[in-house]
Formats: sequence, C-alpha cells, structure tokens
Amino acid sequence: MPGVLPDGEPVARDGSLPASARRAVGARGFGVYVHVPFCASRCGYCDFNTYTASELGGGASRETYADSVLAELALAARVLGDAPPPRVDTVFVGGGTPTLLPADDLARILDGIDRTWGLAADAEVTTEANPESVTPESLKTLRAAGYTRISLGMQSAAPGVLAVLDRRHSAGRATAAALEARDAGFDHVNLDLIYGTPGESAEDFAASLAQVVEAGVDHVSAYALIVEDGTRLAARMRRGELPYPSDDVAADRYLAAEAALGAAGFSWYEVSNWARSEAARCRHNLLYWTGADWWGLGPGAHSHVGGVRWWNVKHPTAYAARLAEGASPGLARERLAPDEQHMEDVMLRLRLASGLPLDVLDEAGRAGAERARADGLLDADAYAEGRAVLTLRGRLLADAVVRDLLP
Repeated sequence: MPGVLPDGEPVARDGSLPASARRAVGARGFGVYVHVPFCASRCGYCDFNTYTASELGGGASRETYADSVLAELALAARVLGDAPPPRVDTVFVGGGTPTLLPADDLARILDGIDRTWGLAADAEVTTEANPESVTPESLKTLRAAGYTRISLGMQSAAPGVLAVLDRRHSAGRATAAALEARDAGFDHVNLDLIYGTPGESAEDFAASLAQVVEAGVDHVSAYALIVEDGTRLAARMRRGELPYPSDDVAADRYLAAEAALGAAGFSWYEVSNWARSEAARCRHNLLYWTGADWWGLGPGAHSHVGGVRWWNVKHPTAYAARLAEGASPGLARERLAPDEQHMEDVMLRLRLASGLPLDVLDEAGRAGAERARADGLLDADAYAEGRAVLTLRGRLLADAVVRDLLP
C-alpha cells in the first residue's frame, strides 16, 4: 500500500505562499510534475501513491481526473499571481500509470499548463508509461500533443523476474513499445530496469541490458530492488518464500550495467541514470537534483517553490473534494532551513557526474572529501580542480561518501 506522508505545518486553505518564496520563482528553472495515481494492478514491490479500481473507492475516477488536475493548476496560477515563472522548462507526468488516462486527457493537461504559464520553446515533456498501456495510435496522439519524451517501465527481460515483480507485460513488450515510440516521433525514449530481484541471474540481467541496447533508446535508468514495508514482496520475504536482496549481487549488477551501457555509447550522469548524449539527459530530474522550483499537481504530489516544500493529500477522493470546495489540496508544508538546504544539496549533487564544488563544504566536510579521495571514492583529477566527483567504486558507496561529507 502507499507509504506515509511526512508531518509539517498546515497549508493555507487558499494555498498561499510567503512573499519571500515567490520572489524569484523559476530563477534556477521551473518544472511541473503531474501525478496520475491509477494502476491496472499493483506490482508486488510498489509502495507508490497509486490505486487500482478496487482500491479507489467512490468520489474519484479516471474520467474526471483531468478536470481535477486543471482545477489545481488554476489554483496554482492564483497562488503565484503576479510572480509567475518566466516559463515552464519541463513537464513530467508520472504515476501510477499515466497512460491509463486517455491520450486526449493527457493532451488537455499539457495544453492547460501551456496556457497557464507558457511552455519554453525547447520544453522537455515526459510521460511515464507501462509497456502494455500504449499503442502506436496513442503514442502518435501524445507526440502530436507536444510530449517529447517517454519513460517505459521495462524492469527486466526475464519472464521469471517479471513474475516475481508482478509485472503484467510480456518479456518483449517493453522494447517493442520503445520502437513504437521512436516511430511515433518521440525525441527521447527511456527504459527503466530493476536489478537484484530474487531469482534473477547474471545472465538474466545481461539479456535485459542487451535488449535495452538493441531497442535503440537514448536513456536508461537502472535501480536496485528496494523492499518496502507493506508490499506483497516484503510479506513474501518475511514468510520465507523469497530471499532478501543481496548487496553484493546488487553491486555486481551495477558494474555489469556500467560496462554494457558504456560499451554501447551511454555515459552516466547520475548514479542510476545513463544517456547517449547530453541532450538525452532527463532535464526534469536535473531540476530536482539542482534545487530548482517545481509545482506538483495531483494527489500526494510534492512541490518546491523558493525554499518552501509542500505535499498534497494522498487519496484521489480527498484531493478532488478539496478542489471542488475551492480549497488547496495541500496537506502540509515545510520551510527548509539553510542547513537542511545544504544537506540536500550535497546529497543530490554528489550523485551527479558533474559533482559538487568542494568550496561548499565546511572544514569537516572537506576533510571527509580528502579521505574519500585517498580511498579512491572521489576522482583525483576532478578533486584537483575543486570538485567532488564519484569514481565507479564511489558510486557503489555513494551513501557512505555523503556521510563523510556531512559529518
């Protein structure tokens, strides 16, 4: 089931923000995230804020969902008022399975964002999709509406691994959908992989990587399986039906991904993300990782504007009800103190191939960086130029390096 939202101070009924937060909206870039909380079925490992038809209950539906999102967008326009972002640089529609909505509804949401704040001429517009939820026709509709990038949840090419993860699509469907997206004219196509699933062999993962490369995509995300409390997968492991993931196996899989993707012309730009070119990097995620502003639309969506971060009520019914009353769907918010902003900046920027300027670290942090360099976890050449950049071994131990830099 979906995880729990954090605590925070109440959000004003009208969603208003402090004047200080609205002073320079979008100065470091501005994105819009749209959460679509619907899934045809729940995958065994998933604790995202998503709902199947049987979990949804009354008061919310796919048919009226686009109207609710557009209502929140109108509220957002009122909140930012005379201090709107100069433009929308990126849009990312995630979930859930956004492509369970009709393509025309996704087009209507994007048009609403453009009419409200204006899309940049080179805006990156992404939708996530499960491979079985798109067709050549729906992909063409999305591309004609202005979607430029699609991210497909492949997870694995091995039928046995897909079964453990409770994925619905067949082993070859993800790469076929990637080819259909290219044929529909999408500029950029990503395939997501999960590695370290119980029962996955080294050969299984190698075959998954080979299929990704053969599909001709220009972006790959690969994540180690995380077992979240409250999921079916966690319950199966507690009962002893499946073994828990192995850190050593996960490290081996990561090294295999780096070798295979590197040989195929991909370069890492974030610990879990590889792209064939700078243009293929996910600009929306880079906004998150570099401290930019974004407005999150939809139940459970998080937003960040001018150092204020807030999150919406989780359930689609409560979300729709608040908007119908003319109230903000925001549940709670927090204002990030300078030390909190610094901690997040270090944690996120260190994961990027561009790294972190050493001069943002305090004396203890710089001493930790020197130890990490001496241990081969930070690149010596980048260090000499004043930046903390992870080596391949450092990427495997990124969390430990962060702890060294934030003593």
